[in-house]
Amino acid sequence: MKIGNENIKPLTKLVDTSLQANLEEEMLSNEVWSHLISQKKMAIGIVDLSNPENVRFARINGNYMMYAASLPKIAILLSAMDAIEKGELLETAEVKKDMRLMISKSDNAASTRMIDRIGYAKIESVMTDPKYAFYDEDNGGGLWVGKRYGGGGDTNREPLKQLSHAASVTQVCRFYYLLANGKLVNEKRSKQMLNIMENPELHHKFVNTLDIIAPTARLFRKSGSWKTYHSDSILVWGRDSNRRYILVALVDDPDGEQIIRNLVKPVEKVLKKTEI
Repeated sequence: MKIGNENIKPLTKLVDTSLQANLEEEMLSNEVWSHLISQKKMAIGIVDLSNPENVRFARINGNYMMYAASLPKIAILLSAMDAIEKGELLETAEVKKDMRLMISKSDNAASTRMIDRIGYAKIESVMTDPKYAFYDEDNGGGLWVGKRYGGGGDTNREPLKQLSHAASVTQVCRFYYLLANGKLVNEKRSKQMLNIMENPELHHKFVNTLDIIAPTARLFRKSGSWKTYHSDSILVWGRDSNRRYILVALVDDPDGEQIIRNLVKPVEKVLKKTEI
């Protein structure tokens, strides 16, 4: 699964001008998407992994942080793995089961149990750890979980916009990129996280389209929806190296689920058009 060498470059240094231009052209040619993008109600990020020696990144509203519902449960997953690795959390059968339920079925009760086991301070410390900087106040924020999924309990909202469950597409793309390269906690824990994220049990949004157009591709994903906020994030690993990419979208619109579903084909078109 590893895609690069030991000296992987920071993803933000891999912005590719032609991929960026083609992504913008494709997204802005759709009137609805163009309007949402201009209103900062839609953000999209793609990472082309087809050539491990030449990873390419493009994003629109990349550092714009939005409410992302259940997508930031990936932050709980990473924080839990970090805690397990450091001996702060016991890797019991219940913990393993809850981590899988939290990701594959987006189970709120399992997510809340995981939050209660590790605490908000732990999640914040991992997200703001300079090693990862998944939440970076100087660059628009990013990944954050500061509220249980369900009623009750204290909150620890992020400082910039006071959001309880937040994400930006650049930070989520970085999460998947580092995960695919075995760089989250360590190679063993990264592999374990990938196993938890593979074979999602909810088949909407990106997965709905990919089930049809790429039934044999391996899919690693986490999505979220609440009211008008819809988000999805996926690592697509096709048998053919031409279908290997990370795709992240955040949309604030009542039709967000359908918009996200409809993004896959245009994005694959952009990737094809920009093949090296």
